[in-house]
Amino acid sequence: MKNFQKGQSLVEIIIVMGLSIIILPALLTGLISSRQGKAQQSQRTQAVYLLNETVDAVRSVRERGWAGFAVNGIFHTAIASGSWILSPGLATINGLTQSVVVEDVNRDSGGAITSSGGTLDPSSKKVDISISWEQPYLSTVSATLFLTRYLENNSFTQTTAADFDVGTKSGTIVTNTAGGEVTLGAGGYGDWCAPNLSITALDLPKSGAANALTAIEGKAFAGTGNDSSGVSFANIAITNTNPPTANITGTFDGYKTNAVFGETNYAYIATDNNSKEVEIINLTTNPYIEAGYFNAPLNADGNGVFVAGNTGFMTTDHFLYSFNLSSRSGSRPQLGSVLVTLFGNLQKVYIVGNYAYIAVDGLAAKELSIIDISNPSNMSEVGYADVNSAGGKEVYVNSSGTRAYLATGADTGKREFFVIDVSSKNGSRPILGSYEAQGMSPKGVTVVTGNKAILVGTNAEEYQVIDVSNESAPVRCGGLNIDSGVNGISSVLEQDGDAYSYIVTGDISAEFKIIEGGPGGQYASAGTFISGPFDAGYQTAFNRFDVSVNRPNVSDIQFQVAVAPAVGGNCSEVIFDFVGPGATSSDFFTTSVTSGIQSFSFVIPPSLNPGRCFKYKAFLSTTDPLSTPIFYDMTGNYSP
Repeated sequence: MKNFQKGQSLVEIIIVMGLSIIILPALLTGLISSRQGKAQQSQRTQAVYLLNETVDAVRSVRERGWAGFAVNGIFHTAIASGSWILSPGLATINGLTQSVVVEDVNRDSGGAITSSGGTLDPSSKKVDISISWEQPYLSTVSATLFLTRYLENNSFTQTTAADFDVGTKSGTIVTNTAGGEVTLGAGGYGDWCAPNLSITALDLPKSGAANALTAIEGKAFAGTGNDSSGVSFANIAITNTNPPTANITGTFDGYKTNAVFGETNYAYIATDNNSKEVEIINLTTNPYIEAGYFNAPLNADGNGVFVAGNTGFMTTDHFLYSFNLSSRSGSRPQLGSVLVTLFGNLQKVYIVGNYAYIAVDGLAAKELSIIDISNPSNMSEVGYADVNSAGGKEVYVNSSGTRAYLATGADTGKREFFVIDVSSKNGSRPILGSYEAQGMSPKGVTVVTGNKAILVGTNAEEYQVIDVSNESAPVRCGGLNIDSGVNGISSVLEQDGDAYSYIVTGDISAEFKIIEGGPGGQYASAGTFISGPFDAGYQTAFNRFDVSVNRPNVSDIQFQVAVAPAVGGNCSEVIFDFVGPGATSSDFFTTSVTSGIQSFSFVIPPSLNPGRCFKYKAFLSTTDPLSTPIFYDMTGNYSP
């Protein structure tokens, strides 16, 4: 029995020893791990704190200035003179190693950051921040920042005539209508907004008051038969000299003239003769003789006349007539007619393309009528404008047929000049802008270069120049008092770029007057303006530029930019290569049609940077010699 108990005790001892061999190492390991885990957690907590502090420190360095921050390399943060700085190399603090790595950033063609390839973005930096430690385990916490230089940008502006005058102009000019602007232009000596009567006037034959006028280059055609004291028609030759001179080359008499239209070899007058409402005058003979005429079927005065190709058009009180001019001789057959109004009186007619635009006077519920004349034998009214004013007197339409400029009679409390959108011909056409003539009773209107219109008439200021650059708000920019009244106006743009308005007045000893226009005369179809260089004073990144322009619908204005390093310490010797948003010479920063002054903002391609010198180039163009885009100002944005 005792032997059995001894054996049992031995077995128990062996079991206990076996369990100890298994359990004790685990217990010891647990105790050690617990101690190390607490140490690791403590290190991580300190590392995260240091990481957050480092992020804040890096941002602080960046916010003090890009130049002191944007240097590639490995750094650690430190405090100098009470501010955070980036000091070269790593730093170990209480067993934690701090690393701040500043690197370049590349972007792809779409502007996205790319890790390989792409184009260097000098306005961005990548910052990799890491805090590492070795005990009790090798570990790291990290953060990545992308920082840009756009916190403290500088800007520069070009907006005055003096700013623009230092630029290079080709087919463009600098004007000072609104403080300084660039427009298309080619020659010209006058200023529409500062008209004068310095050019010698011409006395028309007899003593009658002239009341109708039209002109082509080198000639003016005046209807002087406002009463029996004057001749019906005078042909005026005008020299292409500076200043021009005018003289009478021939006259024609026998009718009271209400309107006149002229060509090189023929003139057409609208008369009060109910057998010959339109008289066709042969200008190739001397004295002038009747070549033919048009007799409307109803007895009514001819109020307006216009010729387009081999078709003539005449307005009476209620009808627009068309007649055949395949020959100018004899009685010309009617092609068609259209009743425009029963209650109004049709006045002057103006034709562009397949449409006739008629000023409507009297009691009609419209002051402008638009007639489709594509088939002169079957004409029809397609559109109109009711400007809620006194009756229409005369209308002028631009060469693209998109704008009508209407003069109406004087009416207290209502306006007398209207800009009408006729880009579509159908239905009621909208008024874009209007102008108060301040007591003038208008009789005529024309549009000249420089986005200017001229309104003439009797009473108050009889010759008023209107700036229509902002179509929604036409404004007077100049004028003349001509107390005898102005009864008609026409304008001519000479091939050499000179521009003139011709007027006929009530001055019986000097009825025909010439007023020089400009600046710029007839607009060139295209031109460029290259700015003077802007010198930032140091290598920088040019970020964007903003422009203010006025772009009529028949014109265009585009831009390119150039960035370059200085040569010889300045920008005057730099050769600039201009590019668009794709950083190529074949693309452009584009604008859209505006209804007045509008601003556009463009991003400068990052691949152009860095640089010290900046220029921009404006490309102006138009399809209408009376209209030009206007460039008002440019503001550039760059980073220090």
